[in-house]
Amino acid sequence: MNKSAKIPVADAPIFDPGQWKLTAQQTELSTLARNLGQSVFAARASEYDRNATFPTENFNDLHKAGLLGVCIPEDQGGKGADLKTYMLMASEIGRYCGATALTFNMHVSSCLWTGPLADGLTIDDSLRSKLVAGRKHHYKRIIDDGAIYAQPFSEGGAAAAGKKAFGTTAIRTEGGWRVSGKKIFASLSGHADYYGVLCTELKDENDKPSRSNTMYVAIPANAKGVKVEGEWDPLGMRGTVSRTLIFDDVFIEEDALLMPCGVYFHAASQWPHMFTTLTPAYIGIAQAAYDFTVSYLRGEVPDTPPIKRRMYPTKQIAVAQMRIMLEQTKSLWFQCISEANPNPDKESLLRAWTAQYTVMENANEISQLAIRTCGGQAMLRSLPLERLYRDSRCGALMLPWTAELCLDMIGKAALYQQGETDDE
Repeated sequence: MNKSAKIPVADAPIFDPGQWKLTAQQTELSTLARNLGQSVFAARASEYDRNATFPTENFNDLHKAGLLGVCIPEDQGGKGADLKTYMLMASEIGRYCGATALTFNMHVSSCLWTGPLADGLTIDDSLRSKLVAGRKHHYKRIIDDGAIYAQPFSEGGAAAAGKKAFGTTAIRTEGGWRVSGKKIFASLSGHADYYGVLCTELKDENDKPSRSNTMYVAIPANAKGVKVEGEWDPLGMRGTVSRTLIFDDVFIEEDALLMPCGVYFHAASQWPHMFTTLTPAYIGIAQAAYDFTVSYLRGEVPDTPPIKRRMYPTKQIAVAQMRIMLEQTKSLWFQCISEANPNPDKESLLRAWTAQYTVMENANEISQLAIRTCGGQAMLRSLPLERLYRDSRCGALMLPWTAELCLDMIGKAALYQQGETDDE
């Protein structure tokens, strides 16, 4: 053994448990995620990015650590995490591999939506009974078998936010449904065991689609009629492997239900914070870009010359700007996830949109500053900054709350009360 070899110093938490008043569970799960990220995820991230391959090994490690069921109730074998606890933990994963954090979110959402979030919905007893009975079947697969659930809901429109009916349909038939449709930018395509598909239930082919009839179903990846199409060679978040999914008259049985007809419509209306779960990956990226810059200017980045650059005023000012932006972003985001509840008032909803916009834009701005401040070496693929920059740029583009849509929603909500128009 080389006694002179340095033992890696454990990274400080993004949110210090004492300073941010985290619970014991939040601290435990965030620490577990951070340790996994620093010890194994960080070293694999560049390969996943370079080859645009899915982080299969990371998901195996997440299963071994019991984190695939992080939002599954404890009495069913999971960790029982709520929205805030999950978000804090996921930000630590994003710090070391953005693609893993983003795809992990797609998987966890199948449990978060059907569990902690659905439990806070105002729905009738019969609907709740169906929900509770159905989700146990899927939770067991995740806990016992390590099954991975994707969440391909994007169709390029407003359906994901509950504002119109999904184009993917499920027509009632004997013993179940027949699903047909297409999902774009479907993360985990070809790598998930089940695709958690949002679709519109129809009684027959002549039935008129209604957003209130949205179902959330788990379609086996190996079901007849499921196809993965297209290439995947994007700017960033390359390890998500978000190709196009085609469902060509796919038969699914009754036990495929994740959310019975109508529950998602209630969730999208009553729990808008459910759409903020993409942000933890970008909180982690912002922290990683800042941390790298500080280490680089101090001459402490492994496998690089130990040259200090911290004495230059321009570098100090840039780091100060990054720190200010990072603190602003973290504080707003932390407040957003702390107050997340069903049926938020207007001020809370405005804050949620503002937090979403701020995280997605500031993560990229901090990454830009990091590259400019660290200089030419930051462009090298042997260092993580150029990947962090590319990954960070993708956040503002993601539905249902893109940066542009957030600006639109914030502006309208600030200037109009509900029901107000400019009609004379």
